[in-house]
Amino acid sequence: MQEILNTAETAARRAGAYILEAMRGSRRVDYKGRVDMVTDVDRGSEALILACIRRDWPQHAILAEESGASQAGSDWRWVIDPIDGTTNFVHGYPFFCVSIAVQQRLRTEVAVVYDPVHDEMFTAVRGGGAFLNGAPLQVSRADDLSRTLLATGFPYELGDRWHRSMDYFKLFYYRTHGVRRDGAAALDLCYVAAGRFDGFWEFDLKPWNVAAGLLLVTEAGGRVTDFAGRPAAIDGRQLVASNGAIHDAMLDVLRALPSDPP
Repeated sequence: MQEILNTAETAARRAGAYILEAMRGSRRVDYKGRVDMVTDVDRGSEALILACIRRDWPQHAILAEESGASQAGSDWRWVIDPIDGTTNFVHGYPFFCVSIAVQQRLRTEVAVVYDPVHDEMFTAVRGGGAFLNGAPLQVSRADDLSRTLLATGFPYELGDRWHRSMDYFKLFYYRTHGVRRDGAAALDLCYVAAGRFDGFWEFDLKPWNVAAGLLLVTEAGGRVTDFAGRPAAIDGRQLVASNGAIHDAMLDVLRALPSDPP
C-alpha cells in the first residue's frame, strides 16, 4: 500500500503544481450542464495523473471524471477527480483540490486529497489513520449540534432536489453555529476529518468527489452514512459525514423532510 500511496501523492503534487501554474494564464471553459464546467486544465491535470498511474501500475483499472472508465477486469481501481471545485478554480476562488482514491475489489484502501493553494496533502491508508502533511488527523469532539459548524453543497440544476437542499440548509442553519457551502466536496470531507467542520451532507455526489474523502473521515474517527443511517457508498445518492458524536442528531434533522422530493 505504501508504494501505491507514493504514486498517488506524486500524481497529486504534479497535478497540483500544474493547476497553480495554469491559474496565471487563460483557460478554456466548456459546459457539461447549466453551470457544470470543465476546463482544459481539468483535462491536463487528469492526463498528468493518468501518466503516473500507467507508469507504475499499468494493469490497474481507472475511473476518472473526464475520461471515464478503463482497464475493466482488474481488482484494483483508481478513482480520480482532477479538479474538485472547478467553478472555484475558474473564478480564482482558492478552494479546490485533486482527489485520488485507490480501491481493491471496490473497497477504498488508499486516499489522497491535495489542496495546492495551501499545500495541504491529506492522506489515508485503511487501518492506518488519516494524516495532513504527515501529522495525524482526528475529527472534532463536538457533541451538541447547536455548537457545531457544518458544510454542504447544492445540486447544479435548479429542480426539486435543489429546493430540498435549501430546505435542509435552513433547518441546519437554525440549529448550528453556521453552515458553509464552499463548492468542493472532497475538501469538505477532509475538513471534517481534520475537525474544521463537524459534519457535512449533500445529495447526488459522484464517486470521484467522495471516494477519497470517505476513507479520510472514517480513518480520522468519523462516521459516514446515507440520510437513513445506512453505510455510505461512493455511488450513493445521499451522503452524511460527521465526527460521529453528532451524527444521529444530523440524521434526525434530515428525517424532518422526505429525502427524495418528487
